Amino acid sequence: MSRSRKQLGTADDVETSFYDAIARADIEALMSLWADEEDIVCIHPGAARLVGHGAIRASWEAIFERGGVRIRPMKLHTAHNLMTVTHNIVEEVHRPESELQDIHILATNVYMKTPYGWRIVLHHASIAPGKVSADQASATLH
Repeated sequence: MSRSRKQLGTADDVETSFYDAIARADIEALMSLWADEEDIVCIHPGAARLVGHGAIRASWEAIFERGGVRIRPMKLHTAHNLMTVTHNIVEEVHRPESELQDIHILATNVYMKTPYGWRIVLHHASIAPGKVSADQASATLH
C-alpha cells in the first residue's frame, strides 16, 4: 500500500492526528494513520463492523461528503504495554449544521507499534447512553 509513512512518536500523537484529520475531512491523512494489516477494524455508532482498508476508507469517504466532523475527545482512560496502547474516551461530537444538540460517543481506539511508529488497528464507537456526567466532561485529552 502506498500510504504516507510519517513517523509518529506516540499513540497520543496518532490520536491527535486522527481527530484533526476527521475535523478537516482529510481522507489521505486519516488513512495514513491506520496500520498496514488488512485485519484492521472500524465500527461507527450503530453500524456494522468494517474490516480492511477498503471498507474503512469507503465509510469515512461517505462521512466526509458532508465535510469534517468536530470531535472533542474527553476523559481518557489508557491501558498499554510495549506493543499496544488502548484508549477509551468519551467523544463530544459537535454538529453545527444541525439543530440537534451535540452528542456523546463512547470510543475505543487501539494502537499498535509498527516499523513506522504507532498506528491505529481498531476504532470502535457507540452512542453513550444517557447524559455524560460532569466528571466525564471535565477532563480533556488534548
